[in-house]
Amino acid sequence: MSRKQHIAVFTTASLPWMTGTAVNPLFRATYLAKDGRREVTLVIPWLSLKDQEVVFPNKITFSCPTDHEAYIRHWLQERTNVRLQFSLIFYPGRFSKEKRSILPVGDITETISDEKADIAVLEEPEHLTWFHHGKRWKIKFRRVIGVVHTNYLEYVKREKNGYIQSFILRYINNWVIDIYCHRVIRLSGATQDLPRSIICNVHGVNPKFLEIGMVKHWQQQRGEPAFTKGAYYIGKMIWSKGYKELLQLLSKYQNELSGTQVDLFGNGEDSEQVQESAKKLKLAVNIYPGRDHLDPLFNDYKVFINPSTTDVVCTTTAEALAMGKTVICANHPSNDFFKQFPNCHTYDNGKEFAQLTLKALGEDPSPVTDEFRRKLSWEAATERFVMVAELNQDAHEAIVPSTSRPFMFISSQGFTKTIEQASAVLHNTVSGIEAARRALGAIPMTLQPDDQQCRELGLTPPERKQFWSS
Repeated sequence: MSRKQHIAVFTTASLPWMTGTAVNPLFRATYLAKDGRREVTLVIPWLSLKDQEVVFPNKITFSCPTDHEAYIRHWLQERTNVRLQFSLIFYPGRFSKEKRSILPVGDITETISDEKADIAVLEEPEHLTWFHHGKRWKIKFRRVIGVVHTNYLEYVKREKNGYIQSFILRYINNWVIDIYCHRVIRLSGATQDLPRSIICNVHGVNPKFLEIGMVKHWQQQRGEPAFTKGAYYIGKMIWSKGYKELLQLLSKYQNELSGTQVDLFGNGEDSEQVQESAKKLKLAVNIYPGRDHLDPLFNDYKVFINPSTTDVVCTTTAEALAMGKTVICANHPSNDFFKQFPNCHTYDNGKEFAQLTLKALGEDPSPVTDEFRRKLSWEAATERFVMVAELNQDAHEAIVPSTSRPFMFISSQGFTKTIEQASAVLHNTVSGIEAARRALGAIPMTLQPDDQQCRELGLTPPERKQFWSS
């Protein structure tokens, strides 16, 4: 009756790929398990060597899941003083070059035993369910919480026939999330409206960034120069991450920003094009390879510029605020959470961008108070998550018998559930047909893991494995 609540956190990426869906779910699992009241399992994709070589930076690869897990735990232990009490398991994944994403292979609900199938947290629920074929999430788990990280519609709009693709994707996202999630948390209003959703930023920052901010605060109190460098931006170097907008702003307002140097840090598919464009426009921009934002190199920068409007909530913006810097960003729903911070300044047009940038470079940021430092922490983010996901309420309901209903009771809720079940059957049928999967964009032959992935993960080979669909 008093067993611990079990939470399985499923995500679509893993370290050493430094993306938000690798880092933030890792911290979420850590802090959900911190007080020992819950049993937490983090479920992440395992990539075979050929995909690791494409996805992971600095030629980092792992020969087995055990080595990969050791790397992740070591990375996390270096960044927190929290005792790591969560479990970590892998599901088979494949990297899609077209989508620049890792997609699940097979029925990943099977990674959690029926005895522990209590609460599932789907980090990027649409991504995890587009091609899902197997046990229905709502049947496997008592409660399914989706956390929407990515504004896929905005990314798709920038591709060929983008608005048509976006229109179709909007309805697919609504469909799969309605089928598979009881509750959806949208990190900001930058995402599409979704069934049973609420807007709340449930992400925090690595505590090391808060420590840097404290040091800067003490330096400012002692009258020491806390920030000796100018402006910078760090992010994956692809056009859709704000680089196009930034170069356009710097080009259009070169006269107003005369003498202003901006340093860009990032790796990505568009790195060469970004560098070529900056040279052609003759901008006062230095471009460097990507680095961990915790690199001491960044500590002394005063101003963080982030023109991106494709993020849902930008992790690096939160990190920059935690370090005590001034942030210049677009007046966009993705930045609504940050507007409460005195050091965050938003612009509506290029003229305001230039004015705010010059002003920020000419004065020191405001010291970060304990109140605002707390709001950026993972402790506060976890409290917000527990509240909006209603986890404590669920724990209570789990031990209280449900109210009996009259025989043959029919309600509008029951009718809606019937329609939902029929919709789930349709999705499960379509997602089980190889030709249909390929037509919708799935990676070929990903209904089941191949022999190599089975060997690496210790799974039963496909030819001897029975898949049941519900």
